[in-house]
Amino acid sequence: MSISPEIEKKLALLQEKYEAMGQDMSSYLDGLLHADFLTYWDYIHLDTLLSLQSPKTPFPDEEIFIMYHQITELYFKLSLHECKQIAAAQPLTAAFFTARVQRINRYFEALTNSFEIMVDGMEKEQFLQFRMSLLPASGFQSGQYRMIEIYATDFINLVAKDQREQLGNASIEEQFEQIYWKFGATELSTGKKTLTLKQFEKKYAKTFIELGKSVTATNFYHLYKQLTAQGDDTTALVEQLRQLDINVNVNWPLSHYKSAVRYLNREPEEIKATGGTNWQKYLPPRFQKRVFYPSLWSAEELENWGKGWVDKVVSGL
Repeated sequence: MSISPEIEKKLALLQEKYEAMGQDMSSYLDGLLHADFLTYWDYIHLDTLLSLQSPKTPFPDEEIFIMYHQITELYFKLSLHECKQIAAAQPLTAAFFTARVQRINRYFEALTNSFEIMVDGMEKEQFLQFRMSLLPASGFQSGQYRMIEIYATDFINLVAKDQREQLGNASIEEQFEQIYWKFGATELSTGKKTLTLKQFEKKYAKTFIELGKSVTATNFYHLYKQLTAQGDDTTALVEQLRQLDINVNVNWPLSHYKSAVRYLNREPEEIKATGGTNWQKYLPPRFQKRVFYPSLWSAEELENWGKGWVDKVVSGL
């Protein structure tokens, strides 16, 4: 059997590659000759993936709860994959930046559009029983989600709104002490830190602070302002950044708010979340006024931040 010119060319390129590394190409060809064909299930480690659900109770709907949160974390990992590419790009172009932010928007939109699984996809009575076996764990403790926030904006924009002005020139460590989400993880009766928050800080505080410092000059807001200052056309980028602001700071928390109202709202007294978080104050965007890119919004839009979406969601319950 004759070898085609195309195969000869590829063999020559392989020879060059392995010689440059000081390796023997024939040994690698022997390995290829004896290797098994790759299968789909081996490539994505399917058996391992499907073994990662370990319910704590006999209620069937708990598996739905576990799997949806695992899916969510995979989407967050995809988002962080894009965040890291943007921060590391040298040189960074508006086109590359825009395309990667658009990917993150797709991930969050897929999550938001699928949240009906959590809102209506479980029996309320099952949820209210199996959730008690999860204490004090909470979706609040998603470290990946907090990392996405840190990549997305200047750290000061994550500080509680009533502390931002006075902490504008403070260190990342000082700003971290006043980060917005800490005030959502307080005991409803005493105002003290919940065990959920204490555990979360113990595991991630150092990571968050280090990341905040490392992306001071490479977070999305800083990079956007840098591209604008050097005269790049950022029209398409602005559109995607505004959409990211809405997806992460309005639509995603409102999806959780709708779910919380569905499962935790019981007259005359709301049921506490598993981590003791004050979800009534923590989730609605109109309370937090958390905005990644304040200069991309008008004064009126900022004043009414999230209000229209809240009204729409609540009225539809």
